Amino acid sequence: MSRSPGRKQENHKISRELFVLTYGALVAQLCKDYEKDEDVNAYLDRMGYSIGIRLIDDFLARTAVKKCRSYSETADVIAQVAFKMYLGVTPSVSCSSATGNEFSLILDKNPLVDFVEELPAERASLCYCNLLCGVIRGALEMVHLAAEVSFLQDRLKGDAVTEIGITFLRKPEDRKHRRN
Repeated sequence: MSRSPGRKQENHKISRELFVLTYGALVAQLCKDYEKDEDVNAYLDRMGYSIGIRLIDDFLARTAVKKCRSYSETADVIAQVAFKMYLGVTPSVSCSSATGNEFSLILDKNPLVDFVEELPAERASLCYCNLLCGVIRGALEMVHLAAEVSFLQDRLKGDAVTEIGITFLRKPEDRKHRRN
């Protein structure tokens, strides 16, 4: 039997919806397990980090991405290839420093919050999608790029956009191991 092209895309949509609902249930359970939002945020970051260090292998195996020569190129690959591949969205990238090591990924639509309207008032410091920061940080670390990743703006907290900040911690010329 052959499958119609439309069916595959439908299954992808169902899988994403299931993931988003499951993620929401996970965050809700963490909120019950931990009293402090900071503890939930740290747990989501650690969980995302563990995912990121494993996900990079899948990413490199499934794409034809060449070695990035600059932080700007790395940020573009994260936005245009990785986010599109795994979340179905393409954030815009902006460089926010003169040194060229700080970037922002601006999401017009965050698929992880499709079924979330707003955070409860008692959870104002919760970073609902902190898993994404850990995933990015873990994946970058596996390709020897140390970075700090955090949410700068969040629509769930009333901001106009969702913005993830990435700060690369070393200058490109500081890397010890170079490939020719």
